[in-house]
Amino acid sequence: MCGIVGYIGANDSKEILLNGLEKLEYRGYDSAGIALLNDDGMNVFKVKGRIATLRDKVDRDVSANMGIGHTRWATHGEPNEENAHPHQSNSGRFTLVHNGVIENYYEIRNEFLTGITLHSETDTEIVVQLIEQFVNQTNDVLAGFRKALSVLKGSYAIALMDNQNPERIYVAKNKSPLLVGLGDGFNLIASDAMATLKETNRYVEIEDKEVVLVQRNGVEIQKLDGTVVDREAYTAQIDAADTEKGTYPHFMLKEIDEQPFVIRKIIQEYQDKNDTIKLDKDIRKAVKKADRIYIIAAGTSYHAGLVGKQFIERLANIPVEVHIASEFSYNMPLLSEKPLFLFISQSGETADSRSVLVQTKALGHPALTITNVPGSTLSREADYTLHLHAGPEIAVASTKAYTAQIAVLAILAVDSARAKGIDLSFDPLQELGIVASAMETLTDQKDEFERIAKEMFETTRNAFFIGRGIDYNVVQEAALKLKEISYIQAEGFAGGELKHGTIALIEEGTPVIAISTQESVNLSIRGNVQEVAARGANTCVVSMKGLEKDSDSFVLPQVHDLLTPLVSVIPMQLLAYYAALHRDCDVDKPRNLAKSVTVE
Repeated sequence: MCGIVGYIGANDSKEILLNGLEKLEYRGYDSAGIALLNDDGMNVFKVKGRIATLRDKVDRDVSANMGIGHTRWATHGEPNEENAHPHQSNSGRFTLVHNGVIENYYEIRNEFLTGITLHSETDTEIVVQLIEQFVNQTNDVLAGFRKALSVLKGSYAIALMDNQNPERIYVAKNKSPLLVGLGDGFNLIASDAMATLKETNRYVEIEDKEVVLVQRNGVEIQKLDGTVVDREAYTAQIDAADTEKGTYPHFMLKEIDEQPFVIRKIIQEYQDKNDTIKLDKDIRKAVKKADRIYIIAAGTSYHAGLVGKQFIERLANIPVEVHIASEFSYNMPLLSEKPLFLFISQSGETADSRSVLVQTKALGHPALTITNVPGSTLSREADYTLHLHAGPEIAVASTKAYTAQIAVLAILAVDSARAKGIDLSFDPLQELGIVASAMETLTDQKDEFERIAKEMFETTRNAFFIGRGIDYNVVQEAALKLKEISYIQAEGFAGGELKHGTIALIEEGTPVIAISTQESVNLSIRGNVQEVAARGANTCVVSMKGLEKDSDSFVLPQVHDLLTPLVSVIPMQLLAYYAALHRDCDVDKPRNLAKSVTVE
């Protein structure tokens, strides 16, 4: 959610900021702005809407060697120009952008800012006005900045410019992601490395409650008490070309097509020279020691966790619970004696999951993160990390990260089973190779899925997905994909639950999509399809080869029973894509949604 870009150097910062904000559009936003500091003073441009609108508003004649930019996803106050960032102090001296949520917003306003005129409804403006108050008291910008940070409660990533000092950007973070990019004669600030890959691939991580002084020729990291921190830079392992659509009309379609490659990449990364699974021995020991695994995730990652539970319990005989992070954080269940917490997050910055990680670490429990971003907060703060190797995922609706999560969970489950001496009857890496080929077969049949999507969803306002067993886990993700990007109200149900009230919602023409990949429940789910068809539903059955009937809408290539979610989800992703496309929706940037939810 939200994005920050900053630059200080010898070049004009305007295009660097605008290009960087465009790279962060995938995070979700509803307004945007930049501030440029030059010899004439501060120039602030803000708009409600897209970066393209901001480009049109920015004065082409204004140039500056330093600046900050922001994309905002509304939390405090509606999306409009007044609430857009950057925000300025009343004197105009300080200009600030901020990601996160200031929890003691009202207390700060009432205790420190009585009599101060506010120009927006945001918690961010409170921060910049507070900084100015403390700078006026201390007559020292850094001291005033530190004092303001010590008052703030909640999450923040902040970049601050001072009109009176064109040689420095003040930066700080707590719970919200922020990086410093290093260049030759310039330095950068970004919420995500992808925003500034065109300029550099060398970054320094900022930890919580640190202050960073970013200058043209140097970066200094300090703790809040002023202690200087020495930290090595790292090289971001991201190819800038991966963040481009190429010939694809949308990132989502590109990322759906990349899934066979991702599976093969995972095989390559988790395979040793003897063609067996290669996994950190400490991870293996942690899983073996656990008497129960608690999977913590949100959204699509939660759905991947439901599939992972099936893998781990069936193969490794370890009990698994899957919890929605935002609920677990405030309603922790009674824990087992030797729990292992497994956090699943595409970005590794999910605020709800991090809240749980902080709590469980305080209790002394080990944590493993599965993420697409190795240097992310959840990766750094957990004891162990498994990397997805999926490459940047730009579309808000997750596709390749979901299948990568399932593949890595399968590898973890198999490795855990073997560590316990359990003999398995299949070669997981070989079976994943078969899955990759099956995925390619499916992504080559886009015309067929476009036809089905048009037939099922063109005029409807709601839809149902049904499945049983592991297929039920997949239909929950299928429903989420459809409603995320097409705005069709969709629900994923266990087939057997239809008769417990849900069938009352079936009307003439209601779309019902059923997945059947498991022989043990094939006849049962087909019975459920007959029940809804008898009540006028427009039905579509997607079945596995060997279980198909002539009336089925689509037959999937056969793969191992346990790995069917990796192939059955591909048609669901494509159906959602084409449903959204034909309803003229913004496929990559659905309304009100953010890619990386970095606030609770």
